[in-house]
Order: sequence, then C-alpha cells, then structure tokens
Amino acid sequence: MNYEQIYNIIFTNPFYKAIFYILLSILVAKISDLIFKSLLRKMAGKTKTTIDDHIIDILHRPIYLSILFVGLGFSASLLDILSSIQFIINGSLKTIIVIIWGSAIFKSFIYTINWYSSKSGLRKQNQKRLMPLFDNLGKIIIFIAVIYFIFISWGINVTGWLASAGILGIVLGLAAKDTLANLFAGIFIMADSPYKEGDYINLDTGERGYVKNIGIRSTRIMTRDDIEITIPNSVIANSKIINESGGPVEMERVRVNVSVAYGSDIEKVRSVLMEIAQSNDEVCSEPLPRVRFREFGDSALIFQLLFWIEKPEMRGRVVDSVNSVIYNRFIDHNIEIPFPQRTIHIKKSIDE
Repeated sequence: MNYEQIYNIIFTNPFYKAIFYILLSILVAKISDLIFKSLLRKMAGKTKTTIDDHIIDILHRPIYLSILFVGLGFSASLLDILSSIQFIINGSLKTIIVIIWGSAIFKSFIYTINWYSSKSGLRKQNQKRLMPLFDNLGKIIIFIAVIYFIFISWGINVTGWLASAGILGIVLGLAAKDTLANLFAGIFIMADSPYKEGDYINLDTGERGYVKNIGIRSTRIMTRDDIEITIPNSVIANSKIINESGGPVEMERVRVNVSVAYGSDIEKVRSVLMEIAQSNDEVCSEPLPRVRFREFGDSALIFQLLFWIEKPEMRGRVVDSVNSVIYNRFIDHNIEIPFPQRTIHIKKSIDE
C-alpha cells in the first residue's frame, strides 16, 4: 500500500479523518507545550524572582489542553452526526476550556497577590490596606468573566439577557438588599481601611479582638477567649470602631488611677508608683512611665500612673499585676488608700 492509497483512505473516510486530526492535535499540543515550557522557562530563569516560573507551571497545561480540545472539536465536526449533538459537543468543549483557563488565571492571581503581599520593601500600611480589596475584587472579576464566556460558548446572547433582566434585577436587588449592603460595605471598608487584618479593635456593641479576615460579606474577629465572631459588613460599617492598633506603633498607653489619703507624702507616693511600673517586666521601659497628681478629690488625692505596654491585649493582665503590687506596696509603706466618708449631723427639734 503506497502513500497515495493511505492518503485516500484517511481523507475520504470521515471517521479515519477525524482520528487523524485527533492524533495530530495531540502531537501539536505536545510540541507546543514543550516549546512553551522550554523557551519561557529559559527566559524566566534570567529573572531574579520565581513568580514567572510558578505562573509558567500553572499556564502550560491549559495551553496544552486548549490545543487538544480545539482539535477534538474540529475532528467532531468532520463526523456525520446530528447538528444538535454537534452543538452539545462544541459547547461542552468550549465550556471545559473556559473553566480550565478560569482556574489557571485564578491560581495565577492568588499566587501573584500572595507574592506581592510578602514582597519586601513595600510600605506595609498601604499593603495591608489594599491587598484584601484587590484580592476580593479580582476574584469577583474572574468569576464574572468565566460565567460570561460560558454563556458565549453555548451561543447565549448575554447582552439581550442583561437588557431583559432589568426588572428582575430590581426585584432581586430589593430581595437581596442586605446582601448588597454587606457587599458594598465590604468594598468601602477595604478602600477606607478603618482597620486591617491583624488589628486589635473594639466595637460599640462590645466586641473586641483581632481582625482575622475582611471578606466581601463579613468581617471575622478573634476574641481574647479564642471565640471567632462573624459580623456583617453593613453592621460594622455603621458602628463606632476603636482601633487600638491603628497608630504608628502597636504599643498602647495605660492609665491607672490611684487614690491616697489627705496628708500622705506625695513625693513618696510618686516614688513608689514609679518603682512599681519600672520593675514590671511587661511595662515598656521606653517611653518612661510617668506619675501625675491629677486632682483634689472629696476624700482623697487622685494620682495617675501612666505606662506603655507592647500590645493592646496585654492591658487586662498588666493592670491586674500593677494594681496588686500597688495595694501591697502601699501597705508596706503605710500609704493609706481612703474610702469615702460622710459625717451626718442630726439636729433635735426645740420642741423636744
């Protein structure tokens, strides 16, 4: 059998022709994959970062599968099958290609975001502020794009659907107003950044703890009791937020009010309070602790001990430790801690 007979057998029979193009598409896909990996990896090896190497590892398989599925679709079109089946085959192959590329782009996006957020030399404040916003918006855009191209794969007129869905959109918008409120509140929170992941915050509703995650729908806070609280963004956006980690440093100043009896040696009181603060291992040595004589109270002289702690969550433990030592040291130094006293004068009636 010569080449001309083989050619006639293959290209006159639709089934053999389809098999030929399937094998050819596999070969072309394999060669393209090898060229893609060898050339681009050689170029990526000249760069200082590893992000391009990782993205090449993610994208080479979608390129291989795309060429293969295009060949499968073309081969299926050569067969004598019903147009409805042909439509299903083409739509299914295109949908698989869209999903494969959507997954690859999503993985590349996540890796890029993680790489960028860990890159040294960036301003950490802007980085923590904008990364969650870019992360969530990027995921939404990729998801919408995948859905759009899946519709296109099946020949669905998306523009017509959007035009005809105006009234339905209004109805759904009213029905899902809370969800939409959380969505927009989440975007505004990420853009305005009243807090960021890792910050220690207090809400006017009483919740306090570290921000664990800022999502599109809700914010999750880990309390000091290791309980995770999920708060809808629409609620937290309308709340008063005290961000104890929002300053230039995470250190926080603590104020401890102390009352001593009238007649006490105020210099001795200052000295004892300063000694207590400076001897506590959990009190920062810089800035230095301070003692202030604040006011003359009704029954006592009011002093205030001011010192700094490393992290906001240490406040309760350090105040407990300092207060305990103050009480014991005042007893040792005969410094009286007064309590309110009242003198009652009873007048007797003249008639009595």
